[in-house]
Amino acid sequence: MILCGGSGTRLWPLSREQYPKQLLALSGNKTMLQDTASRLDASVSLRNGRVLPPMVVSNEEYRFITAEQLRQSGHTNVSILLEPKGRNTAPALTLAALAATQTGDDPVLVVMPADHIIDDVQAFRAAVMVGLTHTESSKLVTFGIRPVRAETGYGYIRGGAASADGAHEILAFVEKPDASTAQRYVKSGDYLWNAGIFMMRASVWLGELAKLHSDMLTACRAAFEARSQDRDFVRIGADEFSACPADSIDYAVMEKLPQGRGVVVPLAAGWSDVGAWDALWHIGTKDGVGNVSQGDVILADTRDTLAISQSRLVACVGLTDAVVVETPDAVLVAQKSSMQQVKDIVARLKKEARTEADAHRKIYRPWGYYDSIDAGARFQVKRIVVNPGASLSLQMHHHRAEHWVVVKGTARVTRGDDSLLLSENESTFIPIGTRHRLENPGKVALEIIEVQSGAYLGEDDIVRYDDTYGRH
Repeated sequence: MILCGGSGTRLWPLSREQYPKQLLALSGNKTMLQDTASRLDASVSLRNGRVLPPMVVSNEEYRFITAEQLRQSGHTNVSILLEPKGRNTAPALTLAALAATQTGDDPVLVVMPADHIIDDVQAFRAAVMVGLTHTESSKLVTFGIRPVRAETGYGYIRGGAASADGAHEILAFVEKPDASTAQRYVKSGDYLWNAGIFMMRASVWLGELAKLHSDMLTACRAAFEARSQDRDFVRIGADEFSACPADSIDYAVMEKLPQGRGVVVPLAAGWSDVGAWDALWHIGTKDGVGNVSQGDVILADTRDTLAISQSRLVACVGLTDAVVVETPDAVLVAQKSSMQQVKDIVARLKKEARTEADAHRKIYRPWGYYDSIDAGARFQVKRIVVNPGASLSLQMHHHRAEHWVVVKGTARVTRGDDSLLLSENESTFIPIGTRHRLENPGKVALEIIEVQSGAYLGEDDIVRYDDTYGRH
């Protein structure tokens, strides 16, 4: 069960409100969501059962790119539950538990945030097997990381004596400590970082929630009963879910469990929640002077620095303990020690209604994506890529005309009453007020350059008459 919410504001400018960090490939070729979905799959053998396809709890904003990334990584039989609004992790888990038990089954749920990195998948699976033993006796299991430094950005779990398989009874959850307290925790050897990964039988979670947070269970049950099917997605009842209290798995249940009901399994698997840029530097492959770089980067007289380039050359000279992150529309330059303040920049961008807080220049849609290449007074240029077999909606604009030039692939164009096929280097013109549609009938991606011109070029100047994806 994958928790795919959250915006990851401390990883701005790569992570945005509409394209958060779990959709990014921060470590390797796969995105964090794809890696999470692959950690437990059908290839994993269990003593008394099998691994079922993933269940994902996500939201409206990035539902299509979530589904597309899972499809690209070979996960085609995935249940995706859409929350109408964020209510933290406990309601998300509750919705998944209700979905998992609706046909009378009672599976064990392995609850994983989609935005964690785990380098040693085999070690993770071994820890899950330890946890599975304890779920068979109706325990609620969490996973803890042996601290490698006095980290003040994580919560901690105090464990009791270890059982034969290495699991510890949970004695206490403690909040993020100050530096001196964190040092004391690490020195004692009794504390683990709280990894935010959980494991329990679905009915056990629902039973504990009924005792400890019954109003949450009631609201989630009502919202689940009001669900509707939308293509490949399950939409949870909006009005009912809005009445649900917001709380985390830890606060709602785990911290309130009677002694003996919860265990923590140590996890030594190269784990990181990549909560901020300094965390990515910690786990990255470093050069001889401690630098981590990605993309087109040149470093001179620079050490212990993270430098990332997405679209152009980044040159760093004379930097120490710095972070430089370049994207096509924004650049972040900061000291590693100030990473927690990145969220303040995002808050300011939102207050000023700046688009850089919410979306990248490249915008993903269910049919593919577009990239705004250039814009000025009364014009805008976009690169549009349409997936094989996909189509945009049948639509019309009141204030802009559009010129389309096919760069790659074949386009089927509806323009008023006309229908035409365009090949590479061919073009067409869509006048203001004309119904039109762009489709890709081929087996390779269709790429076009679109030049818009007119008095108003906003994305809200669109009237849809028909849409394959159910958009209004």
